[in-house]
Amino acid sequence: MKLLVTGFDPFGGEPINPAIETVKRLPDIIAGAEIIKLEIPTVCHKSLCVIDEAIAKYDPDVVLSIGQAGGRPDITVERVGINVDDCHIPDNDGNQIIDEPIYQDGPDAYFVTVPIKAMVQRIQSRNIPASVSNTAGTFVCNHVTYGVCHLIARKYQGKRSGFIHIPYLPQQVMDKKNMPSMSQDLMVKAIEAAIEAIVDTAEDIKMMGGATH
Repeated sequence: MKLLVTGFDPFGGEPINPAIETVKRLPDIIAGAEIIKLEIPTVCHKSLCVIDEAIAKYDPDVVLSIGQAGGRPDITVERVGINVDDCHIPDNDGNQIIDEPIYQDGPDAYFVTVPIKAMVQRIQSRNIPASVSNTAGTFVCNHVTYGVCHLIARKYQGKRSGFIHIPYLPQQVMDKKNMPSMSQDLMVKAIEAAIEAIVDTAEDIKMMGGATH
């Protein structure tokens, strides 16, 4: 098996993004699967172009994207991407798309195709906080969650994709009072565990992962 694992560059005035830093530190082989690491721009549409080119070049079985979710306290495995860009800040090219579909011809939403419950359980088994998330936001992380699903549906049938959000690093919250963070080492271990679950889980497990709000 071959996985393309992507991580965003820094955005929003931050000097570092734990997403790409975590991806860089992953082993080249996890659970027997080859790991291809790719930095992508925090830019609507351009991010998907970079991923599209990498899928064509490397022919991975799975595309797993990692993004920063500053303010979340745990590792959150996304369930769904929605077909809208509604950017509360400009992306790294200065675009601030508001209330526009990512793909005009796409469905309203796509569920990811990796085993999200098994991934959460595997991360938790390493004593790392993790949960299922039912919103990837409406910025570039959701753009990629939805957009990669759309690329696979239209161009790369048979491949799978997913998205994981990770918290701030400790050095990012020095000036952010009461803001949660997680160490780089724990985040690397969490993504490794999630990838192990992707590799060895044929059908997702059924366990509670919903929320009341």
